[in-house]
Amino acid sequence: MWKVAMSEEVGKALQSVVERVNQAAARRPKTIPAVPPRLVAVSKTKPPEMVVEAYRQGQRNFGENYVNELLDKSSDPLIVESCPEIKWHFIGHLQKNNVNKLLGVPNLFLVETVDSAKLADRVNSSWQRMRGASTQRLKVMVQINTSGEHSKHGLPPEETVNTVKHIVSECSALHFKGLMTIGRYGYDLTLGPNPDFQMLLSRRQEVCDSLKLPPEDVELSMGMSTDFEHAIEVGATNVRVGSIIFGNREYPNSAPNTPNPSPAPSPEKTSKQVSEAAAKKMTHLTVS
Repeated sequence: MWKVAMSEEVGKALQSVVERVNQAAARRPKTIPAVPPRLVAVSKTKPPEMVVEAYRQGQRNFGENYVNELLDKSSDPLIVESCPEIKWHFIGHLQKNNVNKLLGVPNLFLVETVDSAKLADRVNSSWQRMRGASTQRLKVMVQINTSGEHSKHGLPPEETVNTVKHIVSECSALHFKGLMTIGRYGYDLTLGPNPDFQMLLSRRQEVCDSLKLPPEDVELSMGMSTDFEHAIEVGATNVRVGSIIFGNREYPNSAPNTPNPSPAPSPEKTSKQVSEAAAKKMTHLTVS
């Protein structure tokens, strides 16, 4: 049941995260493109009231992992009435048979998880049909499996450049915005910079060199609740933060259109596994 206390908690938590985002951005070396980082509030399994409260506090970008849940929330009367300028990010694995559903989401701002040329082709053709006479292109990111784990989705890193070239040259209805990774959960930052973030940075450089693009035109979506500050310090332009804004996630067995959580541990649940030493050092690690 929604309570006033919960409303206040969301507001305070969001304000705290926004402050930490801004502080991390201020610590970035001058060699990193000066792109203000975008905070995506990950609201999966959370009620519409929480989304509305975060919106009232100034938050505009929200992320969802499941197509059906995003469809339900984006058409919820409370959100439709209260959040006219909301921007939805899809950040979960996208299957080809769900593309048309996803593209029907009102205020769909960015699809962050295109992980193959074939999926890009499907999204491109579907968007061409659905947009009709409009010339608006759909913003997409290419997801890279930087950790090489079988439990993670995303392109093998070596296929990054060719896939981006395909989108830019063959998918006229899509607007390539950048690269996205999830990375390995629970990395200990006392060991040094996160190698998954470094991998994404190097792939961005390859894309920029190959396609003659300035780095500021290729965004990097990396970093979640446990490591978003470090991600921003090394160059993230888009961070996906959930549990430290909305609280731990719940997966009720009876929830409609909400699939069971993946066997892989949620990145939002690993915060307790990050040592205090890592948390303290996270705010000071920078890479020039």
